[in-house]
Amino acid sequence: MPTDLPNILTLSRIAAIPLLVVLASLREPWSDLAACAVFSAAAITDYFDGKLARSRKQISDFGRMLDPIADKLLVGAALMLVAGTGRLSDFGLYPAIVILLREILVSGLREYLAGLKVGLPVTKLAKWKTGFQMGALGTLLAGDSGAAILYLDFLPVSLIGEVMLLAAAILTLVTGWDYLQAGLRHVRRAASPPPAQDPPVQTPLRP
Repeated sequence: MPTDLPNILTLSRIAAIPLLVVLASLREPWSDLAACAVFSAAAITDYFDGKLARSRKQISDFGRMLDPIADKLLVGAALMLVAGTGRLSDFGLYPAIVILLREILVSGLREYLAGLKVGLPVTKLAKWKTGFQMGALGTLLAGDSGAAILYLDFLPVSLIGEVMLLAAAILTLVTGWDYLQAGLRHVRRAASPPPAQDPPVQTPLRP
């Protein structure tokens, strides 16, 4: 049900996006830090909604449908914000493009394989990718200006965020290739003709 706690947490990720956009667009030190906090809180719900759904046995078709949609909306919005508001260097745009294209690729594979009643399980490496990705985007949203409020202006926060984004992009390429290979295996299996059956053995009748 949409009113179950895991689904409410998933919906909260979508609801956080307009607030995230407003805060990041203000480009004030306090709003940059607030944007980081909102994004981080929304990203954490991705862990708890699945954990709660499994522990409470509240796994539903609605939740399975909405969870990846909420993730991709949140990540897509954050990527557009850090790129569009100048929080990324020219080089930092390339990892962002890789991550965005991978999200589209995996979404297309999942949609196709759903028609074959086949799922793509999330690997451990993909979870590491998500951790680096969410950490990088939160760090980039805070930026050097947000870090200055916490007296962390001696740290190259934006550079740290870009390094984490690059690590996420490398993991994205690896996991994206794994998912593509798994998807193609199912595609080939679905396209291959069924094995020919031997004709039935005719037993001669007794005279």
